[in-house]
Amino acid sequence: MLEINNIETFYGKIQALRGVTVKVNEGEIVSLIGSNGAGKSTLLMAVSGVNQVRTGSITFKGQNIENQNPHEIVNLGISQVPEGRRIFSKLTVEENLRLGAFPNEKAKYYSEDIKEVFDLFPVLNERKKQRGGTLSGGEQQMLAIGRAMMSKPKVLLLDEPSLGIAPKLVNQIFNSIKNINKEKKVTIFLVEQNAKKALELANRAYVLVNGKVTIEGSGSELLNNKDIQSAYLEGAK
Repeated sequence: MLEINNIETFYGKIQALRGVTVKVNEGEIVSLIGSNGAGKSTLLMAVSGVNQVRTGSITFKGQNIENQNPHEIVNLGISQVPEGRRIFSKLTVEENLRLGAFPNEKAKYYSEDIKEVFDLFPVLNERKKQRGGTLSGGEQQMLAIGRAMMSKPKVLLLDEPSLGIAPKLVNQIFNSIKNINKEKKVTIFLVEQNAKKALELANRAYVLVNGKVTIEGSGSELLNNKDIQSAYLEGAK
């Protein structure tokens, strides 16, 4: 469904991604783990059209999409939930969700779509007239995911969804991701610092080190890999 083939990206003269190849099949949850600065967010931004690809290709359902405009990629069916949520803090929950629907012609189904988001995250319905900036970190993450879901994505790119979230809400966020995948039939490409949670959730996973994929396999294979355990899972809960 989504194929990233041997891509390289740069920030000025500094190379960020080095021949990265990743495949995300329809219906899967694919996780990408790695340390800070490995290039994980850079890869998602390349898929979203924010970061330019110097060499290599990105295809979605057989169509080349590398270096297309971000709004075009959203309209094709790929939406990203960025690191740090980046909601519109001065707008209400409902206004944030409406903006999520705006880029896509499917906004004509707004009433049905927002109901689905409220079913997924009931607290957002309770807070729909509240400004986004007054929500808790966990509620803001729910809003960011809900906003992305309003564009009716076929693939959802999630960048560090547990970052800055109270521990008691982390499981709720991951259960929601599983629900989006299984019940809403949305393919998930997940970047996550909580390697244990990411690998437990994943059908398949990749490890990114210094801009290169070094290990790939099923989620369970990586969970049981001693090198992965030593580098990313010691002390994980």
